[in-house]
Amino acid sequence: MSVSKKKSDEKEYTPLAERMRPLSLDKFYGQEHLIGKGKILSQLIKSDHLVSIIFWGPPGSGKTTLGYILAKYFDLPCIFFSAVVSGIKEVKEVMSKAESHKKFYKQPTIIFIDEIHRFNKAQQGAFLPYVERGDIILYGSTTENPSFEVIAPLLSRMKVLILNPLEKETLVKILIEALNDKDKGLGNLSLKVNEAVLELIIDHSNGDARRSLNTLEIAANFAENNQITEEGVKEALQKRILLYDKKGEEHFNLISALHKSLRNSDVDASLYWMGRMLYSGEDPLYIARRLVRFASEDIGLADPKALSITLSAKEAYNFLGTPEGELALAEAVIYLASAPKSNKTYSAYSKVMKDVEASPFEPVPLQLRNAVTSLMKEVGYGRSYEYAHDYTDLTTEMETMPKKLKDRTYYTPGPLGFEKEIKKRIDWWKSLKKKNKSTGQ
Repeated sequence: MSVSKKKSDEKEYTPLAERMRPLSLDKFYGQEHLIGKGKILSQLIKSDHLVSIIFWGPPGSGKTTLGYILAKYFDLPCIFFSAVVSGIKEVKEVMSKAESHKKFYKQPTIIFIDEIHRFNKAQQGAFLPYVERGDIILYGSTTENPSFEVIAPLLSRMKVLILNPLEKETLVKILIEALNDKDKGLGNLSLKVNEAVLELIIDHSNGDARRSLNTLEIAANFAENNQITEEGVKEALQKRILLYDKKGEEHFNLISALHKSLRNSDVDASLYWMGRMLYSGEDPLYIARRLVRFASEDIGLADPKALSITLSAKEAYNFLGTPEGELALAEAVIYLASAPKSNKTYSAYSKVMKDVEASPFEPVPLQLRNAVTSLMKEVGYGRSYEYAHDYTDLTTEMETMPKKLKDRTYYTPGPLGFEKEIKKRIDWWKSLKKKNKSTGQ
Protein backbone atom coordinates (compact mmCIF):
# COMPACT_ATOMS: atom_id res chain seq x y z
CA MET A 1 0.00 0.00 0.00
CA SER A 2 1.43 3.39 -0.96
CA VAL A 3 1.00 6.46 1.17
CA SER A 4 0.87 9.80 -0.61
CA LYS A 5 2.53 12.77 1.05
CA LYS A 6 0.45 15.90 1.45
CA LYS A 7 1.94 19.14 0.21
CA SER A 8 1.47 20.61 3.69
CA ASP A 9 3.82 17.93 5.04
CA GLU A 10 6.74 18.84 2.76
CA LYS A 11 8.28 21.13 5.39
CA GLU A 12 8.41 18.25 7.84
CA TYR A 13 10.57 16.19 5.50
CA THR A 14 12.91 18.99 4.45
CA PRO A 15 15.85 19.54 6.84
CA LEU A 16 15.72 22.77 8.81
CA ALA A 17 19.07 23.88 7.34
CA GLU A 18 17.65 23.62 3.83
CA ARG A 19 14.38 25.35 4.75
CA MET A 20 16.27 28.26 6.30
CA ARG A 21 18.62 28.74 3.35
CA PRO A 22 18.46 32.50 2.55
CA LEU A 23 17.26 33.51 -0.91
CA SER A 24 18.69 37.05 -0.97
CA LEU A 25 21.75 38.90 0.31
CA ASP A 26 19.74 40.86 2.87
CA LYS A 27 18.90 37.54 4.59
CA PHE A 28 22.43 36.17 4.32
CA TYR A 29 24.45 36.53 7.53
CA GLY A 30 28.22 36.57 7.69
CA GLN A 31 30.95 36.95 5.05
CA GLU A 32 30.67 40.73 5.21
CA HIS A 33 34.04 40.98 3.45
CA LEU A 34 32.25 39.67 0.34
CA ILE A 35 28.68 40.97 0.58
CA GLY A 36 29.06 44.25 2.51
CA LYS A 37 28.53 47.63 0.90
CA GLY A 38 31.09 48.20 -1.81
CA LYS A 39 32.41 44.63 -1.53
CA ILE A 40 32.88 42.35 -4.51
CA LEU A 41 29.58 40.41 -4.61
CA SER A 42 27.51 43.52 -3.94
CA GLN A 43 29.35 45.32 -6.72
CA LEU A 44 28.93 42.44 -9.19
CA ILE A 45 25.18 42.51 -8.61
CA LYS A 46 24.99 46.30 -8.70
CA SER A 47 26.93 46.49 -11.98
CA ASP A 48 25.18 43.45 -13.47
CA HIS A 49 28.63 42.04 -14.18
CA LEU A 50 29.10 38.35 -14.88
CA VAL A 51 32.29 36.56 -13.89
CA SER A 52 33.14 32.92 -13.19
CA ILE A 53 33.72 32.32 -9.48
CA ILE A 54 35.09 29.67 -7.14
CA PHE A 55 33.65 29.86 -3.63
CA TRP A 56 36.32 28.40 -1.34
CA GLY A 57 35.59 27.81 2.34
CA PRO A 58 34.79 25.29 5.07
CA PRO A 59 31.48 23.38 5.25
CA GLY A 60 28.43 25.43 6.22
CA SER A 61 30.04 28.80 5.48
CA GLY A 62 27.56 29.71 2.74
CA LYS A 63 29.30 28.72 -0.50
CA THR A 64 26.33 27.08 -2.20
CA THR A 65 23.89 29.64 -0.81
CA LEU A 66 25.87 32.54 -2.24
CA GLY A 67 25.97 30.75 -5.57
CA TYR A 68 22.18 30.37 -5.51
CA ILE A 69 21.69 34.01 -4.55
CA LEU A 70 24.08 35.34 -7.17
CA ALA A 71 22.56 33.18 -9.91
CA LYS A 72 19.07 34.38 -8.95
CA TYR A 73 19.98 38.03 -9.49
CA PHE A 74 20.89 37.43 -13.16
CA ASP A 75 18.01 36.60 -15.50
CA LEU A 76 19.81 33.63 -17.04
CA PRO A 77 19.24 29.88 -17.18
CA CYS A 78 21.00 28.23 -14.28
CA ILE A 79 21.98 24.59 -13.85
CA PHE A 80 23.12 23.18 -10.50
CA PHE A 81 24.80 19.82 -10.21
CA SER A 82 27.16 18.01 -7.89
CA ALA A 83 30.60 16.73 -8.80
CA VAL A 84 29.98 13.82 -6.42
CA VAL A 85 27.26 12.23 -8.56
CA SER A 86 28.03 13.66 -12.02
CA GLY A 87 30.54 12.35 -14.54
CA ILE A 88 32.02 13.46 -17.86
CA LYS A 89 28.87 12.31 -19.70
CA GLU A 90 26.66 14.67 -17.68
CA VAL A 91 29.20 17.48 -18.11
CA LYS A 92 29.18 17.14 -21.90
CA GLU A 93 25.39 17.05 -22.04
CA VAL A 94 25.11 20.23 -19.98
CA MET A 95 27.81 21.96 -22.04
CA SER A 96 26.03 21.06 -25.26
CA LYS A 97 22.78 22.61 -23.97
CA ALA A 98 24.66 25.74 -22.85
CA GLU A 99 26.32 26.05 -26.26
CA SER A 100 22.96 25.79 -28.04
CA HIS A 101 21.39 28.34 -25.69
CA LYS A 102 24.20 30.81 -26.35
CA LYS A 103 23.87 30.31 -30.10
CA PHE A 104 20.12 30.95 -30.25
CA TYR A 105 19.54 33.38 -27.36
CA LYS A 106 22.92 35.18 -27.29
CA GLN A 107 23.27 34.69 -23.53
CA PRO A 108 25.37 32.36 -21.36
CA THR A 109 24.16 29.71 -18.95
CA ILE A 110 25.20 29.81 -15.30
CA ILE A 111 26.62 26.45 -14.24
CA PHE A 112 27.04 25.86 -10.50
CA ILE A 113 29.16 22.85 -9.55
CA ASP A 114 29.06 21.81 -5.93
CA GLU A 115 32.38 20.31 -4.73
CA ILE A 116 34.20 21.12 -7.96
CA HIS A 117 37.41 19.65 -6.51
CA ARG A 118 35.85 16.20 -6.90
CA PHE A 119 36.17 16.46 -10.68
CA ASN A 120 39.44 15.11 -12.09
CA LYS A 121 41.64 17.12 -14.45
CA ALA A 122 40.01 15.76 -17.59
CA GLN A 123 36.52 16.60 -16.33
CA GLN A 124 37.60 20.09 -15.31
CA GLY A 125 39.26 20.58 -18.67
CA ALA A 126 35.94 19.93 -20.39
CA PHE A 127 34.62 23.24 -19.04
CA LEU A 128 37.56 25.30 -20.30
CA PRO A 129 36.54 26.05 -23.92
CA TYR A 130 33.00 26.94 -22.86
CA VAL A 131 34.26 29.36 -20.21
CA GLU A 132 36.70 30.90 -22.73
CA ARG A 133 33.95 31.41 -25.34
CA GLY A 134 31.51 32.77 -22.81
CA ASP A 135 28.99 29.97 -23.34
CA ILE A 136 28.87 29.48 -19.57
CA ILE A 137 29.49 31.42 -16.37
CA LEU A 138 30.99 28.85 -14.05
CA TYR A 139 30.38 28.90 -10.30
CA GLY A 140 32.12 26.25 -8.23
CA SER A 141 32.19 25.53 -4.51
CA THR A 142 35.05 23.73 -2.78
CA THR A 143 36.35 23.02 0.71
CA GLU A 144 39.83 22.34 -0.70
CA ASN A 145 42.51 24.80 -1.75
CA PRO A 146 41.79 25.59 -5.42
CA SER A 147 45.51 26.09 -6.05
CA PHE A 148 45.92 22.33 -5.64
CA GLU A 149 42.54 21.01 -6.73
CA VAL A 150 41.55 23.09 -9.80
CA ILE A 151 43.58 22.97 -13.01
CA ALA A 152 45.60 26.12 -13.65
CA PRO A 153 44.01 27.09 -17.03
CA LEU A 154 40.53 27.02 -15.46
CA LEU A 155 41.65 28.69 -12.24
CA SER A 156 43.20 31.59 -14.17
CA ARG A 157 39.82 32.35 -15.74
CA MET A 158 37.90 32.38 -12.46
CA LYS A 159 37.74 34.68 -9.44
CA VAL A 160 38.43 32.89 -6.15
CA LEU A 161 36.35 34.15 -3.22
CA ILE A 162 37.39 32.93 0.23
CA LEU A 163 34.67 32.28 2.82
CA ASN A 164 35.53 32.06 6.52
CA PRO A 165 34.01 29.88 9.26
CA LEU A 166 31.01 31.76 10.65
CA GLU A 167 31.54 33.80 13.80
CA LYS A 168 29.62 33.13 17.01
CA GLU A 169 27.49 36.28 16.61
CA THR A 170 26.48 35.22 13.10
CA LEU A 171 25.51 31.72 14.20
CA VAL A 172 23.45 33.14 17.09
CA LYS A 173 21.45 35.23 14.58
CA ILE A 174 20.90 32.20 12.36
CA LEU A 175 19.74 29.99 15.23
CA ILE A 176 17.42 32.62 16.73
CA GLU A 177 15.86 33.29 13.34
CA ALA A 178 15.23 29.55 12.91
CA LEU A 179 13.61 29.40 16.37
CA ASN A 180 11.31 32.36 15.61
CA ASP A 181 10.42 31.72 11.95
CA LYS A 182 6.89 30.25 11.88
CA ASP A 183 6.86 29.68 8.13
CA LYS A 184 10.12 27.79 7.49
CA GLY A 185 11.60 27.39 10.94
CA LEU A 186 10.60 26.13 14.37
CA GLY A 187 8.52 29.16 15.42
CA ASN A 188 5.27 27.23 15.75
CA LEU A 189 6.82 25.06 18.48
CA SER A 190 7.32 28.05 20.82
CA LEU A 191 10.68 26.66 21.93
CA LYS A 192 12.69 28.30 24.69
CA VAL A 193 16.47 28.23 24.77
CA ASN A 194 18.99 29.97 27.00
CA GLU A 195 22.37 31.46 26.11
CA ALA A 196 24.35 28.50 27.51
CA VAL A 197 22.50 26.09 25.21
CA LEU A 198 23.10 28.27 22.17
CA GLU A 199 26.80 28.48 23.06
CA LEU A 200 26.99 24.70 23.40
CA ILE A 201 25.53 24.24 19.91
CA ILE A 202 27.85 26.86 18.45
CA ASP A 203 30.96 25.54 20.20
CA HIS A 204 30.40 22.19 18.51
CA SER A 205 29.62 23.59 15.07
CA ASN A 206 33.14 24.54 13.89
CA GLY A 207 31.66 27.71 12.37
CA ASP A 208 29.25 25.61 10.28
CA ALA A 209 25.70 26.98 9.97
CA ARG A 210 24.34 23.73 8.60
CA ARG A 211 25.71 21.75 11.54
CA SER A 212 24.31 24.30 14.01
CA LEU A 213 20.82 24.10 12.49
CA ASN A 214 20.91 20.29 12.27
CA THR A 215 21.85 20.08 15.95
CA LEU A 216 19.11 22.54 16.89
CA GLU A 217 16.51 20.59 14.92
CA ILE A 218 17.43 17.27 16.58
CA ALA A 219 17.67 18.86 20.05
CA ALA A 220 14.15 20.25 19.61
CA ASN A 221 12.89 16.67 19.70
CA PHE A 222 14.27 16.31 23.24
CA ALA A 223 12.70 19.54 24.51
CA GLU A 224 10.94 19.27 27.87
CA ASN A 225 8.06 21.70 28.40
CA ASN A 226 9.21 23.44 25.21
CA GLN A 227 12.64 24.07 26.78
CA ILE A 228 15.73 22.95 24.85
CA THR A 229 18.26 21.81 27.45
CA GLU A 230 22.00 21.21 27.46
CA GLU A 231 21.30 17.51 27.96
CA GLY A 232 19.13 17.51 24.85
CA VAL A 233 21.85 19.21 22.83
CA LYS A 234 24.46 16.73 24.07
CA GLU A 235 22.19 13.88 23.05
CA ALA A 236 21.78 15.47 19.62
CA LEU A 237 25.52 15.94 19.26
CA GLN A 238 26.51 12.44 20.36
CA LYS A 239 30.20 12.79 19.45
CA ARG A 240 31.73 15.89 17.93
CA ILE A 241 33.18 15.28 14.48
CA LEU A 242 36.01 17.65 13.60
CA LEU A 243 36.65 18.89 10.10
CA TYR A 244 39.45 16.72 8.77
CA ASP A 245 40.55 15.12 5.55
CA LYS A 246 43.72 13.05 5.71
CA LYS A 247 44.49 13.95 2.09
CA GLY A 248 43.16 17.50 2.14
CA GLU A 249 44.45 20.90 3.16
CA GLU A 250 43.30 20.67 6.78
CA HIS A 251 45.57 17.66 7.24
CA PHE A 252 48.56 19.76 6.20
CA ASN A 253 47.38 22.78 8.19
CA LEU A 254 47.26 20.75 11.41
CA ILE A 255 50.60 18.99 10.99
CA SER A 256 52.12 22.38 10.16
CA ALA A 257 50.63 23.81 13.36
CA LEU A 258 52.08 20.91 15.38
CA HIS A 259 55.52 21.22 13.80
CA LYS A 260 55.70 24.99 14.26
CA SER A 261 54.43 24.85 17.84
CA LEU A 262 57.15 22.32 18.66
CA ARG A 263 59.75 24.52 16.98
CA ASN A 264 58.52 27.48 19.00
CA SER A 265 58.94 25.45 22.23
CA ASP A 266 55.25 25.76 23.18
CA VAL A 267 54.44 22.56 25.08
CA ASP A 268 50.69 23.22 25.51
CA ALA A 269 50.04 24.24 21.89
CA SER A 270 52.02 21.22 20.67
CA LEU A 271 49.93 18.86 22.80
CA TYR A 272 46.72 20.53 21.60
CA TRP A 273 47.51 20.16 17.90
CA MET A 274 48.56 16.55 18.38
CA GLY A 275 45.31 15.90 20.26
CA ARG A 276 43.28 17.57 17.49
CA MET A 277 44.84 15.33 14.88
CA LEU A 278 44.33 12.13 16.87
CA TYR A 279 40.73 13.00 17.75
CA SER A 280 40.01 13.73 14.10
CA GLY A 281 41.20 10.29 13.03
CA GLU A 282 44.81 10.86 11.99
CA ASP A 283 47.04 7.78 11.90
CA PRO A 284 49.15 7.94 15.09
CA LEU A 285 52.10 6.43 13.22
CA TYR A 286 52.03 9.35 10.79
CA ILE A 287 52.40 11.68 13.78
CA ALA A 288 55.18 9.47 15.16
CA ARG A 289 57.07 9.72 11.88
CA ARG A 290 56.77 13.50 11.91
CA LEU A 291 58.07 13.62 15.49
CA VAL A 292 61.11 11.56 14.47
CA ARG A 293 61.74 13.97 11.63
CA PHE A 294 61.39 16.94 13.98
CA ALA A 295 63.91 15.45 16.40
CA SER A 296 66.50 15.36 13.61
CA GLU A 297 65.57 18.57 11.81
CA ASP A 298 64.89 21.01 14.65
CA ILE A 299 66.72 19.60 17.68
CA GLY A 300 69.52 17.50 16.27
CA LEU A 301 72.60 17.32 18.45
CA ALA A 302 71.40 20.04 20.81
CA ASP A 303 69.75 17.06 22.54
CA PRO A 304 70.71 13.66 21.05
CA LYS A 305 68.19 11.94 23.32
CA ALA A 306 65.31 13.50 21.35
CA LEU A 307 65.72 11.07 18.47
CA SER A 308 65.85 8.07 20.80
CA ILE A 309 62.75 9.21 22.67
CA THR A 310 60.69 9.69 19.50
CA LEU A 311 61.75 6.29 18.16
CA SER A 312 60.86 4.74 21.52
CA ALA A 313 57.44 6.46 21.39
CA LYS A 314 56.82 4.93 17.96
CA GLU A 315 57.74 1.48 19.26
CA ALA A 316 55.55 1.99 22.35
CA TYR A 317 52.58 2.87 20.16
CA ASN A 318 53.20 -0.18 17.98
CA PHE A 319 53.28 -2.33 21.12
CA LEU A 320 50.28 -0.80 22.97
CA GLY A 321 48.05 0.54 20.21
CA THR A 322 45.24 3.03 20.84
CA PRO A 323 44.54 4.65 23.28
CA GLU A 324 47.38 3.71 25.65
CA GLY A 325 50.09 4.14 23.02
CA GLU A 326 49.02 7.72 22.39
CA LEU A 327 50.41 8.66 25.81
CA ALA A 328 53.87 7.74 24.55
CA LEU A 329 53.38 10.16 21.65
CA ALA A 330 52.26 12.84 24.10
CA GLU A 331 55.38 12.20 26.18
CA ALA A 332 57.54 12.62 23.07
CA VAL A 333 55.74 15.85 22.15
CA ILE A 334 56.38 17.31 25.61
CA TYR A 335 60.06 16.34 25.43
CA LEU A 336 60.54 17.77 21.92
CA ALA A 337 58.78 21.04 22.71
CA SER A 338 60.83 21.60 25.86
CA ALA A 339 64.18 20.47 24.39
CA PRO A 340 66.87 22.95 23.23
CA LYS A 341 66.51 23.64 19.52
CA SER A 342 69.08 23.51 16.74
CA ASN A 343 68.74 23.19 12.98
CA LYS A 344 72.52 23.00 12.51
CA THR A 345 72.48 19.34 11.44
CA TYR A 346 69.71 20.11 8.91
CA SER A 347 71.61 23.18 7.63
CA ALA A 348 74.89 21.26 7.40
CA TYR A 349 73.30 18.44 5.42
CA SER A 350 71.58 20.94 3.09
CA LYS A 351 74.95 22.58 2.36
CA VAL A 352 76.51 19.18 1.72
CA MET A 353 73.80 18.21 -0.76
CA LYS A 354 74.15 21.54 -2.54
CA ASP A 355 77.86 20.83 -3.10
CA VAL A 356 77.16 17.23 -4.08
CA GLU A 357 74.61 18.33 -6.68
CA ALA A 358 76.93 21.04 -8.02
CA SER A 359 79.88 18.64 -8.43
CA PRO A 360 78.71 15.04 -7.96
CA PHE A 361 81.88 13.46 -9.37
CA GLU A 362 84.59 14.94 -7.17
CA PRO A 363 87.32 12.26 -7.05
CA VAL A 364 88.11 10.61 -3.72
CA PRO A 365 91.68 11.60 -2.69
CA LEU A 366 94.13 8.75 -3.37
CA GLN A 367 95.16 8.54 0.29
CA LEU A 368 91.58 7.62 1.24
CA ARG A 369 91.22 4.81 -1.31
CA ASN A 370 91.78 1.15 -0.48
CA ALA A 371 94.39 -0.55 -2.65
CA VAL A 372 92.65 -3.90 -3.09
CA THR A 373 94.75 -4.91 -6.14
CA SER A 374 98.42 -4.53 -6.98
CA LEU A 375 97.55 -2.19 -9.84
CA MET A 376 95.66 0.14 -7.48
CA LYS A 377 98.65 0.18 -5.15
CA GLU A 378 100.93 0.88 -8.09
CA VAL A 379 98.98 3.97 -9.19
CA GLY A 380 98.92 5.41 -5.67
CA TYR A 381 95.76 4.13 -3.97
CA GLY A 382 96.26 4.39 -0.20
CA ARG A 383 99.63 6.10 -0.51
CA SER A 384 100.25 8.69 2.23
CA TYR A 385 97.31 7.39 4.28
CA GLU A 386 97.83 8.22 7.96
CA TYR A 387 96.21 5.80 10.43
CA ALA A 388 94.94 8.02 13.27
CA HIS A 389 95.42 5.37 15.95
CA ASP A 390 99.17 5.33 15.28
CA TYR A 391 99.46 8.94 16.41
CA THR A 392 99.62 10.31 19.94
CA ASP A 393 96.70 12.71 19.47
CA LEU A 394 94.64 10.14 17.49
CA THR A 395 94.32 12.59 14.59
CA THR A 396 96.51 13.83 11.74
CA GLU A 397 96.72 16.75 9.32
CA MET A 398 95.90 14.44 6.39
CA GLU A 399 93.41 15.99 3.95
CA THR A 400 90.15 14.05 3.80
CA MET A 401 88.06 16.40 1.64
CA PRO A 402 88.05 16.47 -2.17
CA LYS A 403 90.57 18.94 -3.53
CA LYS A 404 88.01 21.49 -4.72
CA LEU A 405 86.24 21.49 -1.36
CA LYS A 406 89.29 21.85 0.84
CA ASP A 407 88.64 23.94 3.97
CA ARG A 408 84.85 23.85 3.40
CA THR A 409 82.83 24.08 6.68
CA TYR A 410 79.34 22.62 6.74
CA TYR A 411 78.52 22.14 10.41
CA THR A 412 78.72 24.94 12.96
CA PRO A 413 77.36 23.91 16.38
CA GLY A 414 74.61 26.00 17.93
CA PRO A 415 74.81 27.65 21.37
CA LEU A 416 72.33 25.40 23.21
CA GLY A 417 72.28 21.99 24.84
CA PHE A 418 74.78 19.29 23.93
CA GLU A 419 75.99 21.26 20.91
CA LYS A 420 77.99 23.41 23.32
CA GLU A 421 79.95 20.27 24.20
CA ILE A 422 80.25 19.31 20.52
CA LYS A 423 81.72 22.75 19.77
CA LYS A 424 84.36 22.20 22.44
CA ARG A 425 85.21 18.82 20.89
CA ILE A 426 85.46 20.21 17.35
CA ASP A 427 87.60 23.11 18.51
CA TRP A 428 89.83 20.67 20.42
CA TRP A 429 90.36 18.45 17.37
CA LYS A 430 91.07 21.48 15.21
CA SER A 431 93.66 22.74 17.71
CA LEU A 432 95.42 19.35 17.68
CA LYS A 433 95.51 19.30 13.88
CA LYS A 434 96.89 22.85 13.87
CA LYS A 435 99.57 21.88 16.44
CA ASN A 436 100.56 18.80 14.46
CA LYS A 437 100.82 20.85 11.27
CA SER A 438 103.04 23.45 12.92
CA THR A 439 105.32 20.79 14.47
CA GLY A 440 105.38 18.63 11.36
CA GLN A 441 104.08 15.52 13.16
